[in-house]
Amino acid sequence: MDYFPLMTQTLNLRPDSKGRVTLGKLAEGISSFHARQEKDGSIVLVPFVEIPLRESWLFKNPEALESVRRGLAESAAGRVTSRGSFKKHLGA
Repeated sequence: MDYFPLMTQTLNLRPDSKGRVTLGKLAEGISSFHARQEKDGSIVLVPFVEIPLRESWLFKNPEALESVRRGLAESAAGRVTSRGSFKKHLGA
């Protein structure tokens, strides 16, 4: 599953008086970037999306992660079964 497909968009960005560059829509869905400057002076930004600590267990558990991915794929393919309402469990 590719969450960050290669972008083909090219923009001419100009730094402001403090050297800042605004990425605008290029940064949608991204919470941070790791930046490095190459020997030729070019700057490479690698996008990152952090997850909450309480959810990190899922990415450390290959079986659980595969189960979630399988469930998402089945749901996307329309292979779902209604189990009715779970409303009665809200006050538990």
